[in-house]
This record gives sequence, C-alpha cells and structure tokens, in this order.
Amino acid sequence: MCKPLIVCLTPVKNEAWILERFLQCASLWADHIIIADQGSTDGSRTIAERFEKVTLIDNTSEGLSEPVRQQMLLAEARRIPGPKVLFSLDADEILTANFLTSPEWHSIMSAPPGTVIGIQWPEIEVNFSDLSYFYYPTILPVGFVDDGSEHKTQLIHGRRVPTPSGARMLTLTQIKLMHYCLADIGRFKSRIRWYQCFEHLNLKKKPIDLYRFYHKIRCVSPRAIAKVPKEWIDGYEQRGIDMSSVNRDASYRWDREVLDYFRLHGADKFKRLAIWDVDWSKLRDEFYPEESTKGRLDPRSKFDKIVHRWLESSQPDFSLYATPSLGSRFFHKCVEKVLCSLGW
Repeated sequence: MCKPLIVCLTPVKNEAWILERFLQCASLWADHIIIADQGSTDGSRTIAERFEKVTLIDNTSEGLSEPVRQQMLLAEARRIPGPKVLFSLDADEILTANFLTSPEWHSIMSAPPGTVIGIQWPEIEVNFSDLSYFYYPTILPVGFVDDGSEHKTQLIHGRRVPTPSGARMLTLTQIKLMHYCLADIGRFKSRIRWYQCFEHLNLKKKPIDLYRFYHKIRCVSPRAIAKVPKEWIDGYEQRGIDMSSVNRDASYRWDREVLDYFRLHGADKFKRLAIWDVDWSKLRDEFYPEESTKGRLDPRSKFDKIVHRWLESSQPDFSLYATPSLGSRFFHKCVEKVLCSLGW
C-alpha cells in the first residue's frame, strides 16, 4: 500500500498573530496545507501565500458556519489524488514536536481508511519565554484516515472530521495538540465574550450554561499547571522556529462584532451574559466615535452583577484537583435552578 499524503485543513480569519508559527510547524509534517480564509484584513493571506505547501481558498460566508467551512476544506482536500490522512486544526493549535520521533506517527501512517485520530489538547500559557500547560479531560478527534465518508457537523463546536458510525479510534498518548489560545489572554477573553453572544442569539443557550462552559479557565488549580516538556518544542526550536513569543493585538475583531450585536439587538438582550469584564463604552468610542455621546454602556442591574459574582465564586475546578462537597454542590444546583426560573 502506498504511503498516504498528510493534508492539514485550517480555517482562518485574522490569525496573523500566530499563523507564521503554525505554518512553519505544520510544514514539517503536512504534504499539503489548505487554508480557508474568511476575509482576513490583518495580513494573514500574505503570510499564507509565502508557504509553498499552502493552498489558499476563499470562505465567502458572512458569519460563522462550521459546516460550510469544513465542507469547503474537505472538498478541496479530496481533489488531491491518492490516499490521505486529514488533520483539521485551527491556527492556534500545533502538534508537539515529538511527532518527529514518536512511533505513534508511524501508527497514523499505517492506520486503515476510516480510522478517526483522537488527541489530547493541552492549553498552553506563555509567561515571557516560559511555556506551561494544563489539560481539560478531553480527547479531541482532529484526524481522519480518509475513506470518502460524509461529514456532518453542527453550527459551532462540532466535529471537525468525519466520524463514521463504528469507526476505529486511534488515540494518541505521546503526541499532543498544543492549544495556544491562552498565549494572548486578551484575545481569548474577547473571543469567549463573542461566543457567548453568538450562542445566546443563535442557539438560545442560557447564560448560566454559557458561563460554566466558557469560564473553566477561571478555576484551574495551580497544582494542575506544569512546565511544557522539552520534547514538545525542541524539534521546532532546533529548526529555528520561535515557540514562545506572542504578538498581541491592540484590539480584537470580536469586540467590534459584539458592539454590532448591541447596535442590532440592544445591549439589554446580553446583560445576563458574562461579557462585562471590559468597558464597552470605551470600546464603542474607539470603534464608533460618532456614538460617543450615548453614555455608559452597561445595562446590568445590581442583581445581575451579584449573580455574575456568584457564578465566578461557584465555578467548579475543572482540573480535577478539588471537588466541592456534596452539600456545596447541592446548594449550587438549587441556586442555579432558581436562577434558571428567572431567565438565567
């Protein structure tokens, strides 16, 4: 059997802050890298065009639709002849450098068609030149030994690759997928503010459920955080790839998009979401100076603010180093039930 090609599928919208690093690393293991760019204005396209393995396609969707962009990427990959292993990664996700030496890479290359590849997803934090990480208890299916299976996914946070019923799962234990979303904490917070608004509008999700899902980072025990092992990055740094610096933006596109939601639906619709950790009046004055005379932009009541403080104080430790008592869990569930009856 001939050796399969490795094809990386990546959606991009204004990812210049990390795209160079991502493409340098992915170029070491991928035969083809397909970038679906959704109207980037920050130089992402120019960066992508410099890499010979990149095929750049246009995602002309106006809003977020994972099914549209995944189908687009998959269709482009399947135009490449021959057997293929597909990896669907975001620009802030980088395989650990031990893929260069791990026998697991050979397991991927010899896996039969229809195999789904699962991987652990450590969250990477950057403190000057030091990298640390922690895990959520998640195995992420990001790879697929292509057999032509149909791919169906949901609007947001859906499966990235086909997962046929009864498919064999190859779970990697040595090779990891480093998630750099916490490298720029301002970007991370901006993005989860937008996610909450998007899901509240489009999926009608409750504020409490959105808080619990998107604010896990607030309650990770220091005991769960460790220094990134050398084998995760050495193979890249030895090839001159910078794995620790961070290019932070002065402002983030998600903040403008949240302000657009306010303009379209009114800020009051979002008052129960945990998005008020920034001064929206100041951001409005920056993005829309013509509206600077409209006064302070925070429709929350005192009760809303109290609930937000309670949510933060009652967030469970997702790193599994601390378990609330049975009485505490029962009390929190009772409070949540009352809040849900009030529209939370």
